[in-house]
Amino acid sequence: MLLPLLPCLVLCLLLLPLAVLWRRRPSQDARLSWLVHLQHRVAWGALCWAAAWQRKSLVRSTLHAGQSQQRALRRCLQGAQSPRCPLRGSTDIGVFRNHLPLTKASQLQEEESGVQLLPPASNQYRGEVSLQATLLGLAALKKTCPEVLAPEGTARVTPSSPWPYPLPWPWHALGHLGPAGAKDPRALLLEALRSPGLRALEAGTAVELLDVFLGLEADGEELAEALAAGNPGASLPRRAAELREALEQGPRGLALRLWPKLQVVVTLDAGGQAEAVAALGALWCQGLAFFSPAYAASGGAVGLSLWPEQPHGLYLLPPGGPFIELLPLKEGTREEAAPTVLLAEAQKGKEYELVLTDHTSLTRCRLGDVVQVVGAYNQCPVVRFICRLGQTLSVRGEDTGEDVFSEALGRAVGQWPGARLLDHGCVESSILDSSEGSAPHYEVFVALKGLRNLSEENRDKLDHCLQEASARYKSLRFRGSVGPARVHLVGWGAFRELRAALAACPSAPFPPEMPRVLKHRYLAQHLRRRVVS
Repeated sequence: MLLPLLPCLVLCLLLLPLAVLWRRRPSQDARLSWLVHLQHRVAWGALCWAAAWQRKSLVRSTLHAGQSQQRALRRCLQGAQSPRCPLRGSTDIGVFRNHLPLTKASQLQEEESGVQLLPPASNQYRGEVSLQATLLGLAALKKTCPEVLAPEGTARVTPSSPWPYPLPWPWHALGHLGPAGAKDPRALLLEALRSPGLRALEAGTAVELLDVFLGLEADGEELAEALAAGNPGASLPRRAAELREALEQGPRGLALRLWPKLQVVVTLDAGGQAEAVAALGALWCQGLAFFSPAYAASGGAVGLSLWPEQPHGLYLLPPGGPFIELLPLKEGTREEAAPTVLLAEAQKGKEYELVLTDHTSLTRCRLGDVVQVVGAYNQCPVVRFICRLGQTLSVRGEDTGEDVFSEALGRAVGQWPGARLLDHGCVESSILDSSEGSAPHYEVFVALKGLRNLSEENRDKLDHCLQEASARYKSLRFRGSVGPARVHLVGWGAFRELRAALAACPSAPFPPEMPRVLKHRYLAQHLRRRVVS
């Protein structure tokens, strides 16, 4: 898999001295500009060559998805650590299923408890999909937005990158600003603010990018002063004035006011990111396209995004590795309906839960991610994410799913004048011991833009929307078995603290999957301490 990248590595080694020379000399030095453009052209040519090879490999594997998955299964079984593995040398899918029953494990429980229930999936097999996602994603993005990868055209504003595989050539040659491996978010943001000609912004996840823009609004004056003090010339003080003027006009369209040539935002929309994407698209990044290079689940890339021009959120599940099965779900419920199917057997319009086999321990793990098949690429399914099974609320057996609750909350917030939902989290009342003699209920914490206080009328609207969305919940509310949902407004930094607490868990994956239903009291306390209304 890495063999086609060897010429790229050689080219990069030859061009690296030019990159060092370029960074040591002033960017205005016209005598070196041709070297910069030469470096960019050669690096981009190498990337196109590698992407074309990956595209041909993907086409071959998806044309014969069954055979490709048989090879993936064989590699998975050969990598098993146990020498007495009864499946060694066999790729019969029936024998495989009989010997390895499905294991149901909640990734959210792993994150919150810090106990790793299952070994991580093989970096080797994840690396294949990650490499494909990065190479093919960059090539597709270049085709859709030709100027995005021009020199100094892209800036990353978070320490983490949305591209799942670190490419071996210098990012500067492909238009990236900022020092490689930089970890200071403020330094990354300042580097981006110094460059008004950016074509693309990159962030590890949508919630991280949301934090960047909220922080930009909160610390705008400090950032403007840092810009003005960064250079005695006229350009940066002028840029500081432009920043102040852009911030004065409010959040809507801020990105395009700061970077008028901006075309696309590249960020992973992993689990729990939908609200951040919606808020960014409606406010700060209004008018910009969003592109997520990969579908990440359980801490690694499992799907490819090949169509930046299409609505975001469509992913191809490739057959080469890791070994993926699809568990059919009953219509109208989220219960198991039948044995797993392979990728080529997926039916359009049906919903499935992703099942991933870990080669180290030979564990067939139900990831809890529900996807819907919306199309096909040769013999492999193209899917969109629906919800996570572990993110359900149930105080009386009603099982309110993540998608149902999010839809109801979205409708309720739409009835709150001037409000825009940024983030939310839910807790069953028993976890916070907040029933106080009343019926069990939901405790809901929301972060909003445009609304500083919640009236009782506004709070009641969520409960009404929940009853409209779920007949079971409405019945329980009518009988008094479930009390009305209690809504609390928190400061915008509350969810950033919650994500930091989750990231500190030893088993936390990247990208972090933002939980919507908290099962542990100490995590819910992060939100309760930040309640403002």
